[in-house]
Amino acid sequence: MKIGLAQINTTVGDLAGNQKLILDAYQSLVSQGAELVVFPELAVCGYPPRDLLFKRRFVPDQLESLHAISKQIGTAPAVIGFVDPNPTKSGRDFFNAAAFCFDGEVRQTARKSLLPTYDVFDEDRYFEPADLPLVFEWQGKRLGITICEDIWGNTDVSRERYPHAPVEYLKEQQLDLHLNLSASPWHWGGKGEQREGLVSGASKSCGCPTIYVNAVGGNDELIFDGRSMVSDSQGNIVAGLSAFAADQAVVDLGAAEPRIAKTFRQDLLDNIEQALVLGLRDYVHKSGFKKALIGLSGGIDSALVAAIAAKALGPENVTGVSLPSAISSDHSKSDAKELAENLGIDFHTIAIADIVSSAEATLAPLTSGYGRDVTEENIQARSRGLLLMALSNKLGALLLTTGNKSELAVGYCTLYGDMCGGLAVISDLPKTKVFELSRHLNRDKPTIPVNTIEKPPSAELRPDQKDEDSLPPYDILDGILEGYVEKGMSSKELIEQGYDADVVKDMVRKVDLNEYKRKQAAPGLKLTPLAFGVGRRIPIVQRYVS
Repeated sequence: MKIGLAQINTTVGDLAGNQKLILDAYQSLVSQGAELVVFPELAVCGYPPRDLLFKRRFVPDQLESLHAISKQIGTAPAVIGFVDPNPTKSGRDFFNAAAFCFDGEVRQTARKSLLPTYDVFDEDRYFEPADLPLVFEWQGKRLGITICEDIWGNTDVSRERYPHAPVEYLKEQQLDLHLNLSASPWHWGGKGEQREGLVSGASKSCGCPTIYVNAVGGNDELIFDGRSMVSDSQGNIVAGLSAFAADQAVVDLGAAEPRIAKTFRQDLLDNIEQALVLGLRDYVHKSGFKKALIGLSGGIDSALVAAIAAKALGPENVTGVSLPSAISSDHSKSDAKELAENLGIDFHTIAIADIVSSAEATLAPLTSGYGRDVTEENIQARSRGLLLMALSNKLGALLLTTGNKSELAVGYCTLYGDMCGGLAVISDLPKTKVFELSRHLNRDKPTIPVNTIEKPPSAELRPDQKDEDSLPPYDILDGILEGYVEKGMSSKELIEQGYDADVVKDMVRKVDLNEYKRKQAAPGLKLTPLAFGVGRRIPIVQRYVS
């Protein structure tokens, strides 16, 4: 049997655009011989629709789109994710569902049983769980359909939070084919390997091939990596689609040779690079922008963001602006210029010394006698933010913030200054990974100036300032932050691991105190198991000391 895998990049709420993607992919795959075509979870409306579901016309409108699609489906069925209204008065108003379309109609409807409500997922807010996955007969074959989390039941990831596992039910159903429609976002830490294990395990349990089709593309902070796959009845992965790119393939379940895309399995830095490029490109384009604007300090963070932006949008659509103050070093100015030349992006310099002096003079009647402190440092950052936002408005270019996760965690950033912007590209990338990825981008040619990578990091808001004046070395800081932020470890546990007690207590205090800053930060692309975003909900006002 030949199965079409339609790994498409949908946009949340773009019903007309998603409909065209679905029909184009269907027609293309059928023309290549597909006898059945499978699409991702909630492909009709895009994932995750979140509170769009509460708009009165949203679900009816997407149903109209589904029925328009079904009329174009011929003798080769298509399985398409959509939102199904709950016809009863009991429970939530909707089901996360999949339509089995055939010969111009929706013939069967599968509903999701396991609803993830952890980290970035909040499906219990919207959907009613189904009791069991759909099993039905088609052309003499017995098919079972699950949706994303349904194959994650009773795993370490789901923490055995569910009362039953759909795959356990399916293993007793003597299936000929198991289909799973998914919208599983990527993060580092073995997500791809976990999925392979789950798909392989489902095939072994059910004793039949499993077709797994995952969404691809960026929607807000989430990045879906695709990597759709097919596992044979023995659990061998016999087909794997591309990572971080729309892709489609017709997979012959009887073929002898595996069909694995080059990027289906790749190393971590390649994954991070491609995730950032895809997430940035989709955020910009799906938001209606074409161009990006970046403040170039000469430092490694802004250099990395500019390099990613040039890859994502094309260098002709990226503008870099150097905004030196009176204390900016010569090498920072020259490094910013060299970077722009290497990338081929538009570059400008705007000195801010006069603006800073004017602001300080204006404030002097109220601030004289207090002495110089962080106030004057932040005036520099906020002067830059003022000018960059003005340019963003005038040029119609999305301003990208350049702070990394380490800085955002401990508040080493300025509200209404370097935090200004529409997307925080590397806000989930620790500083140590910023260095690794920058060197990785230089693997073929020195795009990012070597001096930018090798010089000690500095905010350059006061003379001879270095990051390590206020922070521990980044390898130590990132280890503490991973334990405290991502793993939920206490100060005591971190100290027991060998970290200096005073350093741990100081960094933990900084993380807790700066929650208010992160709540006002631009949305950031999720790369780690726990990002500063919708998956982390720490109160701003709280007094718990761990």
